[in-house]
Amino acid sequence: MRQFTFLFFIGILISLSSCRTDFETVASTGKLEFSRDTIYLDTVFTNIGSSTYTLKVYNHSKNDITIPTIKLGKGLASKYRMTIDGMKGNQGKLFENVNLLAKDSMYIFVETTANIADANPTDFLYTDQIVFDGGANLQKVELVTLIQDAVFLYPQRFDNGTTETLPIGDEQIYGFFLDENDAINGNELKFTKKKPYVIYGYAAVPSGKTVTFEAGARVHFHADSGLILATNAALNVNGTSSTTDQLENEVIFEGDRLEPDFADVPGQWGAIWLTNGSTNHKINHLTIKNASIGLLIQNNNGTTVDIKNTQIYNSTNYGILAQTAKINGENVIISNSGQASLACTYGGNYKFTHCTFNNNWNSSSQVAVLLNNYFTGAVPEVKDLTAATFNNCIIYGSYSNELILKKKTGAAFVYQFNNCLIKFDNTSNTYTNDPDYQFSTDPTHYNAIIQNKDPKFFKVAQNKLDIDNTSAAFAKGNSSYLIPLDILSTTRTLPPDLGAYQSKSFPK
Repeated sequence: MRQFTFLFFIGILISLSSCRTDFETVASTGKLEFSRDTIYLDTVFTNIGSSTYTLKVYNHSKNDITIPTIKLGKGLASKYRMTIDGMKGNQGKLFENVNLLAKDSMYIFVETTANIADANPTDFLYTDQIVFDGGANLQKVELVTLIQDAVFLYPQRFDNGTTETLPIGDEQIYGFFLDENDAINGNELKFTKKKPYVIYGYAAVPSGKTVTFEAGARVHFHADSGLILATNAALNVNGTSSTTDQLENEVIFEGDRLEPDFADVPGQWGAIWLTNGSTNHKINHLTIKNASIGLLIQNNNGTTVDIKNTQIYNSTNYGILAQTAKINGENVIISNSGQASLACTYGGNYKFTHCTFNNNWNSSSQVAVLLNNYFTGAVPEVKDLTAATFNNCIIYGSYSNELILKKKTGAAFVYQFNNCLIKFDNTSNTYTNDPDYQFSTDPTHYNAIIQNKDPKFFKVAQNKLDIDNTSAAFAKGNSSYLIPLDILSTTRTLPPDLGAYQSKSFPK
């Protein structure tokens, strides 16, 4: 009986609530309150939609109210659009008779898609207002967006409805060849700092051609996009040192989401792929952020890939994945990768001097540096690792062992670490008797190794891996391997510090 009474009572409540289709309201008196008085929609590229931003509107009065109008100041011509508690209004620009209960709130979601021509020509800001009511009850919330002009590069669409693709092995991928005589963009093989570039799909450098990135160039890759160097094609990145935190002379490769929330999100785009047979690559003062693989470097026609003063951060797989490659790296920093910050695989020839390899990815399978001499495929193969030399380097991270050596018989496996700080604490004793990890008793492979000491990076969570004089890497380098200037073009003192940075005093 009690169960029947309870169910009957619940039924009455549901019935009463479902019968109510409206409620008594009074007109708004202009005393709405807002979660913010100005909404700054972060920088967007011309004609590319923004993220969605939120405004919360509060009715703190004791009365249910009706707001006669909520609209955009520029009316139906505005480049902003809104939804209000799921309602779209008139084209997202005008809403009439919006009800708001007493002591309640509602959400307004705002986004924009604007052209550079819509912005103020002096500061490139596009502005508008959300206008509530009118007359004496008028209230406003400002809207501000910075519009950035850009050069857009993407596959062309043909008259038959198909889209340009690139042949990669037996497959076709969404991409296109850069054209040095493009009718709209001119020489697409020369990237300047005049405007940023936004790339959709994989941009390929044709065989025998060289793509050049001038100091200060900014390249933004859309999701599943990247850069491919074909056979006999070359990459020249000609960045120079900068004097401000804006890295004004650095060449920067990153995703095309400019909002701060995306500043350090890994995997926003694909990779820079230096394919087997590409050649004569020169990279200086390049920053690569938030890719799947920062640099995929294959056997580059027997030539050395020179990588200097370069930073690679937040790669979902590898910072650098090298396969039978030949690399000379100086003042290179790689941090935070899902698998390995540096992976020198399938043999090759490598030399890294004054480099910092760190990995704080939240996974027990991550590692800072991986070396091997084989390829695991349908038919496993081995290749000679003719040299892997690390001088005055830091190899560190959040995992117990940040250096992994994997070798198979049938191919050479030559490596040497000189004056390096290496995190390898072997807590499980798995490697106690392994001849490849005898850091203190094997002078053939290890000289002056600092093991399991904290380099005390400045702010590792922000990829700021510079050090001060309290670091275990301070003044522990060998002058025989000296690179006179660090990654910031600061003169190194003697004896030099390990890693890519000359030590400095941190701000208090």
